[in-house]
Amino acid sequence: MVGSMDTPDLPPIRARKTASSFDTVSPRMRIERQPLLIQIGRRVLIHSFNLWTRFSTAVTRQLDWFPRVEPYVGYGTDSYSRLICRTMLAPQRGKSGAAVRGIRTLFTVPAPHTRVKISIDGNPLRTVQIGESELHDRPDSSKELSSKYAWSDTRGYLDLLAQHHLTPGVHSVSYKIRGRAPVCSALYTIPRAAGIGVVSDVDDTIMVTQVPTIWKAAYNMLLLNPRKRMSVPGMSVLYSKISDIFPDAPFFYLSTSPWNVESSIRHFISYHGFPSGPLLLRDLDPRPKSFIPSGVQHKLEFIGQLMADFPEMRFVLIGDDGQKDPTTYATIAKRYPGRIIAIGMRQLSPKESALPSLTGMTTTQPMPETDIPVFYGTTGSNLMKTLIPYLAQSQMSDKQS
Repeated sequence: MVGSMDTPDLPPIRARKTASSFDTVSPRMRIERQPLLIQIGRRVLIHSFNLWTRFSTAVTRQLDWFPRVEPYVGYGTDSYSRLICRTMLAPQRGKSGAAVRGIRTLFTVPAPHTRVKISIDGNPLRTVQIGESELHDRPDSSKELSSKYAWSDTRGYLDLLAQHHLTPGVHSVSYKIRGRAPVCSALYTIPRAAGIGVVSDVDDTIMVTQVPTIWKAAYNMLLLNPRKRMSVPGMSVLYSKISDIFPDAPFFYLSTSPWNVESSIRHFISYHGFPSGPLLLRDLDPRPKSFIPSGVQHKLEFIGQLMADFPEMRFVLIGDDGQKDPTTYATIAKRYPGRIIAIGMRQLSPKESALPSLTGMTTTQPMPETDIPVFYGTTGSNLMKTLIPYLAQSQMSDKQS
């Protein structure tokens, strides 16, 4: 239970702006390093997005909307936590964390430079944040006026690292902005010495989206009722069995979907009985220097961050062959030798992997050669027949050694 935001007898938790690998702009990705036509296209899109933001902000102000905070599930170790939320403009009766159709989340209006009071299990955060959360933004000393608050950036995002000592388990983070009731989100605290972790893709791995088929993916993401999203057959049972073998294993859900749809995916995971865990999504908004990271770049950087966060943890990677997961996972296995136990790869059916008929092609990708055992199956039940015995044998061997 979260207590008062200003509990006087609890020592404050120090927090600072995030400075992790996925915030750093790769020189290769900087807009000025791209071909001229790509530079022009990106700058036009950025300018258009900024115009939309200014226009939508003016309209919502006339409608008497005011800021609210949308909290995202956080994660961390026993010494620090990564807390992410977004401030946006919403009507007075708007509720945070609700599962809504994707098209509504895409047209959310950010509330930039909004101050947020945060507490973890009732302990208030005292931020030492300077300026924006993105490293490429210029520091703004005016944001240091009060350490009792953290300030969202120009797109409404707030990304903090809180330094503290928490017991492993699920904790509660409370976010409070002026004029709104506090909203809470889960914080998964994972010991740095944890042995096994699971990283799972979302689209077409646990959730049927048919991403390679453009119009079906658009309909599923934008218009379909979130409660009617289909789970890939057998995958929730597979994940439950993995959790039985490794009871302390955290599950990280990694997707190229934007943070805007975090609540819908979180509700899907809960509704279909998948093990709970933090979501690792990406920003939808184009940024002047780094633009929008590619799906491969996003996954490589987030998994790399997990490798750094939990240096003693080994991982089971689960994905599908329709969105470059085979190449991405093979790269991870090569880049971090000894850290990957096994790779589970869901094979898309011809119907799922078909591009528009004009191309006459499919978008599935073969798995590059790797020293890591790779298990295939079209459903969770197929994967279960081979992956589960291997993981059980691996666990037994670890206990005997």
